[in-house]
Amino acid sequence: MSVHPRVTVDDFDAVLFDLDGVLTSTARVHSVCWKRMFDAFLERRAAETGTAFVPFDMDGDYKQYVDGKPRYDGVRSFLESRGIELPFGDPEDPPDKLTACGLGNRKDRLFNEVLREEGAEPFEGTIRWARDLRARGMKTAVVSSSKNCKTIMEAAAIEDLFDTRVDGAIAQRLKIPGKPAPDTYLKAAEELGVEPRRAVVVEDALSGVQAGHRGGFGLVIGVDRHGDADALRENGADIVVADLAEMLEE
Repeated sequence: MSVHPRVTVDDFDAVLFDLDGVLTSTARVHSVCWKRMFDAFLERRAAETGTAFVPFDMDGDYKQYVDGKPRYDGVRSFLESRGIELPFGDPEDPPDKLTACGLGNRKDRLFNEVLREEGAEPFEGTIRWARDLRARGMKTAVVSSSKNCKTIMEAAAIEDLFDTRVDGAIAQRLKIPGKPAPDTYLKAAEELGVEPRRAVVVEDALSGVQAGHRGGFGLVIGVDRHGDADALRENGADIVVADLAEMLEE
């Protein structure tokens, strides 16, 4: 039997899942692509300015400034951490333009190349729990900062497991702030017709658990894929699991 409190229809009406790192293993692909993009930019900048090249840290920099945030916000957050000023630009900027949007689009191009080559694998424990929730009458949603959310879900063949999706493309169209603001999660709860206190948020990113906590959701579950249990708790997770199969009651 699960050692964690069971998510039941008596206490909750819906579970809202993050995508990358919770439903699919694409978080690793994202972090690799961010590093490739930023390192190329930083190396070129160091050569042009005569300063030391300090590479992008896939552990510290990714988790602190990029993970879980909308793409351009992640670019801007990391650049600010290095004291680098670039124009924000426009979402339509080409990948070779030196703007926050241009760099974000360069990363997106890399990600889609890897996605086409490798596909997207879902986490088995998460999928088992999602199927169990739905069998017990629970509503489910995907809430992701990624504009590639739909493509990733199709690649992983998991679209049928969710009643609605609020992703980066939808948030941009509706002008909804991204994580760590709670607005995308609140929008998903609204679309499902449930109150935040009757909904569960499931996240692996610090910005995501912050969003769940700030939104007043009934339970925030942190998924610890990389030894970040303490940080997840400190940022708003009520409970932390290594795998969502732990939430199943055998």
